[in-house]
Amino acid sequence: MTAQDTQTRSYEIRTFGCQMNVHDSERMAGLLEDAGYVRAPADADGADVVVFNTCAVRENADNRLYGNLGQLVPKKAARPGMQIAVGGCLAQKDRDTITRKAPWVDVVFGTHNVGKLPVLLERARVENEAQVEIAESLEAFPSTLPTRRESAYAAWVSVSVGCNNTCTFCIVPQLRGKEKDRRPGDILAEVEALVDEGVSEITLLGQNVNAYGSDIGDREAFGKLLRACGRIDGLERVRFTSPHPRDFTDDVIAAMAETPNVMPQLHMPLQSGSSRLLKAMRRSYRQERYLDIIEKVRAAMPEAAISTDIIVGFPGETEEDFQETLHVVREARFAQAFTFQYSKRPGTPAAEMDGQVPKAVVQERYERLVELQEEISWAENKRQLGRTLEVMVAEGEGRKDGATRRLSGRAPDNRLVHFAADGLSVRPGDLATVEITYAAPHHLLAEGPARAVRRTRAGDAWERRNAAPQPAPGVLLGLPTVGVPTAEPAASGTGGGCTAC
Repeated sequence: MTAQDTQTRSYEIRTFGCQMNVHDSERMAGLLEDAGYVRAPADADGADVVVFNTCAVRENADNRLYGNLGQLVPKKAARPGMQIAVGGCLAQKDRDTITRKAPWVDVVFGTHNVGKLPVLLERARVENEAQVEIAESLEAFPSTLPTRRESAYAAWVSVSVGCNNTCTFCIVPQLRGKEKDRRPGDILAEVEALVDEGVSEITLLGQNVNAYGSDIGDREAFGKLLRACGRIDGLERVRFTSPHPRDFTDDVIAAMAETPNVMPQLHMPLQSGSSRLLKAMRRSYRQERYLDIIEKVRAAMPEAAISTDIIVGFPGETEEDFQETLHVVREARFAQAFTFQYSKRPGTPAAEMDGQVPKAVVQERYERLVELQEEISWAENKRQLGRTLEVMVAEGEGRKDGATRRLSGRAPDNRLVHFAADGLSVRPGDLATVEITYAAPHHLLAEGPARAVRRTRAGDAWERRNAAPQPAPGVLLGLPTVGVPTAEPAASGTGGGCTAC
């Protein structure tokens, strides 16, 4: 299909799951636009191509997918030429099952061959039959593909794909493959190119981001990469997700503390505070090791905000095990925790383990954990009262901003801050200096006028992008706006407990 054939064909991407999927969706959008498709406006009645980028980690992932696919049956019948594609982890896992259960799907592709999407759509159109193509290993590193970033001022940058861990609750390594690292020069070249475009905040991504270097034979490569990012002129903020405690070394802590543009924020998955359960999970660290990391991070960066993932009800969990988790939560004093009720994921060792915990017990423990974490999150946010913070203004963070006449953004430690607009000439990507006057469990408020506003190249980039009408963003399910590296809603959710594994 030529660009002329597709210039009026629209697309929509619906994304489920982790930050890696969000980043993959940006690649899919870039590929489709490179092939001549245009993004469907938000108020459009459907699109010519609908792509589902799926997750296999969350509970009932398949039910959610087939429910969404079922809703498109009448739309496809009424729209000649409409195509539906399914990619991502669930597609990699279920393969031909998707077209058997939903024969109206035109294309199924996996995590390793995202770059084939336009070709598969064209082949399905010409041959008038479903195309199922699942690669068993990575065909091309995703960062070599065209990208349509949703944000002018913030971007994801992958440092690796895949995972070498064998956590018993997680299916991701089976679907994403073994870890494969990018060369440091390629990563830094991409970061520099993004900064040249106006990006001022990047988030380094990997299924196990701080294991970066194992594939290239340098155990200190991640710390070196952080320091190298610190030498890039114009790069205001650097974040990364998600690390693994096993690979979190002292040189990374030093690099974070000593590199000014690496933000004082750390997402460190715990999963359980019980050393016995951590062994059953094959997490390769124990409670003492985890708390030692937290202590070192606090010593190097006293104001760092630390968040985590926790699974409640892993097979064999006793009340004593659960109390160990509560103990770690009290000791670590997380700013935020993503808490999950354990659910079986077919194909994982944990699904076949004895001692599956009754749902009612899991629910009761989950509620106790959420209540404790809410108290801690609120107390930790109250410690921010009176502080003066430089907030990077965001787009679409505060859903009530229009009604309250406020702006929203992220503090260096990634806390969400709402502040008074007061007629300020400020754009997403600009930096506002504000004083915190109110704290809630999941946000901060600066009720007085901003003390200063620093207009940035990122704000200029946002202004250029919005100088002419742009297609509206696609529909996202379960995640923040594509391309803006922010946290999910706190202390809620069910599933396997792995946000990026």
